[in-house]
Amino acid sequence: MNNRFDLILFDLDGTLIETAPEIADAVNDTLEAFDRPSISQQQVNHWIGHGTRALLISALAFTDKSTTEAVRKSASFSRIEAAFGVHYQKRCGTRSHLYPHVREALQTLHDRGVKLAVVTNKEQRYTQAVLDAHQLTPLFARVISGDTFPLKKPDPMGVHDCLHHFLIRGERALFVGDSSIDVATARNAGVAVWALPYGYNMGQPIERAHPDRVITDFSALIA
Repeated sequence: MNNRFDLILFDLDGTLIETAPEIADAVNDTLEAFDRPSISQQQVNHWIGHGTRALLISALAFTDKSTTEAVRKSASFSRIEAAFGVHYQKRCGTRSHLYPHVREALQTLHDRGVKLAVVTNKEQRYTQAVLDAHQLTPLFARVISGDTFPLKKPDPMGVHDCLHHFLIRGERALFVGDSSIDVATARNAGVAVWALPYGYNMGQPIERAHPDRVITDFSALIA
């Protein structure tokens, strides 16, 4: 099979898997435990993209009518973050689901010999829990999480690591994501980028980020 790309890198939340409902559950579990009001699903959707820790900080800043900087420096944040970790580990896989054609496309690409990788800003312990919950782990040759390297998306470090690891040139790689962060990551790394319109792009149409192509679902990857 003469593949157009030798390596395809994927964002996780909002691209491979709809995870927002269970993330919202975990955040609200945590807020309730610390006597704070709950937040809406839409707010969580807009905060997804910079990693789970950043999302929790945004939620606390909103409920406390404070700033994200004040939340980071607060004496209670480490305790709240630890509690969130417990709640989210329990929630992983409970209300998330694969988007249409994801499993079939990944399996087909894998069988064709295309190297598959995940590059996400979600922390490793949650990334692995979500991939395991949906039985996707065996399909990926490499998983780069938000805490794998000192820098995360839109820095290209994770993409460059995959290119180096698999000895693949940038023009033979494709990044697939759902947000302007993913588009910027691909641009910074010098690889092509296709985007899905159904994910979490901070409430903005993905077309505004100007990816190389907008695809309706994963079937376009194996067409």
